[in-house]
Amino acid sequence: MSAAIDAYGKLNILVNNAGYTWDGMLHKMSDEQWQAIMDVHNTAPFRLIRAAAPHMREVAKAELAAGGLKEPRCIVNVSSTSGLHGNIGQINYSTAKMGIVGMTKCIAKEWGAFGIRCNAVAFGFIDTRMTRPKEDGETIEVAGQEIAQGIPEASRGRAITGNPLGRPGTDEEAAGGIVIMASTLAGYVTGHTLEVTGGAGI
Repeated sequence: MSAAIDAYGKLNILVNNAGYTWDGMLHKMSDEQWQAIMDVHNTAPFRLIRAAAPHMREVAKAELAAGGLKEPRCIVNVSSTSGLHGNIGQINYSTAKMGIVGMTKCIAKEWGAFGIRCNAVAFGFIDTRMTRPKEDGETIEVAGQEIAQGIPEASRGRAITGNPLGRPGTDEEAAGGIVIMASTLAGYVTGHTLEVTGGAGI
């Protein structure tokens, strides 16, 4: 946070987008798997938002006391269709991503009085290392351990045909959802979860 303030002098938009999956069926999932996903998808955004408070909430509070807000401010948190609908083998990830929805609503209610909006974007099947074929061998290193990323090839076809557009989304399309919610075009939208899913779940 200090680096951002040193570089830009202020903080108007915060996007919480870091994440990965560490899949497993509930009855086989270790405490380590569970906690690691909670840490990255829930604890990290909580700590970042808390660290942003002096640069967003307190600045807005001072502006209001001086006569009115000078600039728009917002937070965008990234959720997932796994959080909205659940997903086999992702009890940790699904729980964490639904937690993001609750966190978003709390922040919207707590910081709305200071003109700060907080929304979430729930992604569906976006073409990233988290959704490419697991057989490709993509991994992420966490605490010295290599964790496989991706979806088994047999499951990818169902995921792709499970939305009306019949294809994965691109990273540009995913980013577009965040840009919309961060922009003043969504200036009267807060506490909302925008689904960027190609229509999956409708």
